[in-house]
Amino acid sequence: MAVILGINTHHAGSSAALVIDGIPVAAIGEERLNRVKYYAGFPTMSIPKVMEIGGVTFKDIDYVAIGRDASANMSKKLEFVLRNPTKLLNLLKIRAAREALGDLKTLLVTECGANPADLRFEQVNVEHHLAHVASAYFISPWDYAAGFSIDGSGDFVTCMLTECVGQEIKVKQRVYVPQSLGSLYTMICQFIGYGKYGDEGKVMGLAPYGEDAYADTFKDMISITEDAFELNPKYFMPFGSNQGVEMNDKGEMVILQHYSDLMVELFGKPREPYTEITKRDMDLAHSLQARFEEVYMHMLNVLYKQVPTDKIAMAGGVVLNSVANGKMFDHTPFRETCIQPAAGDEGLSLGAALYVSQSVLHEKERFVMKNAFMGPEYSAAEMRTALDKCKVEYRELSREELLSATSDEIEAGNVIGWFQGRMEWGPRALGNRSILAHPGRADMKDVLNARIKRREWFRPFAPVVLAERQNEIFDYHHPSPYMLHVYKIKPEWFERLTAVRHVDDTGRLQSVSRDENPLYYDLVKTFGERTGIPVLINTSFNENEPIICNPDEAVDCYLRTKMDVLVLGNFFCKKTADAEAGS
Repeated sequence: MAVILGINTHHAGSSAALVIDGIPVAAIGEERLNRVKYYAGFPTMSIPKVMEIGGVTFKDIDYVAIGRDASANMSKKLEFVLRNPTKLLNLLKIRAAREALGDLKTLLVTECGANPADLRFEQVNVEHHLAHVASAYFISPWDYAAGFSIDGSGDFVTCMLTECVGQEIKVKQRVYVPQSLGSLYTMICQFIGYGKYGDEGKVMGLAPYGEDAYADTFKDMISITEDAFELNPKYFMPFGSNQGVEMNDKGEMVILQHYSDLMVELFGKPREPYTEITKRDMDLAHSLQARFEEVYMHMLNVLYKQVPTDKIAMAGGVVLNSVANGKMFDHTPFRETCIQPAAGDEGLSLGAALYVSQSVLHEKERFVMKNAFMGPEYSAAEMRTALDKCKVEYRELSREELLSATSDEIEAGNVIGWFQGRMEWGPRALGNRSILAHPGRADMKDVLNARIKRREWFRPFAPVVLAERQNEIFDYHHPSPYMLHVYKIKPEWFERLTAVRHVDDTGRLQSVSRDENPLYYDLVKTFGERTGIPVLINTSFNENEPIICNPDEAVDCYLRTKMDVLVLGNFFCKKTADAEAGS
């Protein structure tokens, strides 16, 4: 039995997770605490926080697991250098920067205030994509499954196909850099003006507005081979010159130029951010998503041939493409997916820790994730203090009164800030740090954007639906508890779900059961009983910032935006007409 601290550091999605005796007790992305989106530095704040939640000190930690292994795939790295000797200096610089992490104990002393005498742990480095697969497989209820990890790159690999058996993850195939489906997506995003780290989801939302006008070009850009795929280098900046990303002094990820001059020759000048989106940009987004899905399904089918089971554990940043996930049941033999809520690199901390627990130590306890609530929780006293400090009027309500009053406000068309329990793990608000609204009001998308979210006009808002009613409203019954599948809405529900229905008649849904989140479930149910619509809009509780974490941030967001109601635990706050006029 062991106490394992998992970390992702010096890499996008800095995070920490704590596994005790085989069971994850806490996991937090650093951005939620230091408020720097996609923070890539050391998880200075999240390490002490997960330890606080778990009730342990540095003296108690037996292992520190890191989701990166510089010694992995060394032969492929050497092979690349021999073919590209001019890239050697850059690769050595990258390696030196990462080896600065080698003295982890010194970092824990300087960054987290640890006492050197207390640091008795063993450090275990887990290959990037193994940590990704572990993050999904070791939270599943299965003893046998296919494992799939795909992203931009990690430890010189962009895609890993595995067979997961008991406590072992057997690697069946790796796809190496520069062949990267993630890099393709990033390149087109950057070319059409979405060049910030994490902008891929925006382009996925833009794609349905375009047409597949550039299908032939994209087939030339990325070709499908018998068991993998290949990028055509003429469309890209050469790999190795900078690896495409770097971290600035604030710990933010910066995307460097991915596209070559050929892209400009073929399509004209790249779109400048915040300028008009043209038909060219929409068509590029559409053609990208279409070709992406073809390659994605191809790799899933390659995996199935090697691991013929209908169960698949999936992770990696590319797996956040919920549109593709929603279509895989039509295009592959897989019928059950397990995708952990922090599927991107933030999830490496949990995956590395679970890999050590299961595959290295062979601990007997096996965790099955029932919900995503692995962050900090705050007491009623802390919530009351946050409200009193800002002189916010509130009523403290019983559970039934809270459900009734909140449902009344949503039905009336008001916007609710909903703050409950432990914070979610991963990039999605899943019912504890959420903004909730009526899904059937045609103007609600514009209301949310004008008053709070200020998102691009084409980006849809997500529906949360009662799990048992999902297949009545959407085309598929496979649950999506972490908002990682996009399904078609059935035609008879189009008019009742106007605010969450995307231009292609889909919704990126969250399915919720009472076991996962009783209060949230009962709110959706109460609203459904009153309106006949067992669905709410659920979007993240924030305003162009990381999702809020604590009560002070919730109150601040409520006061500085035109949010109508704040539900902070059992405290119910509603702005008066005078307060609205003064805001």
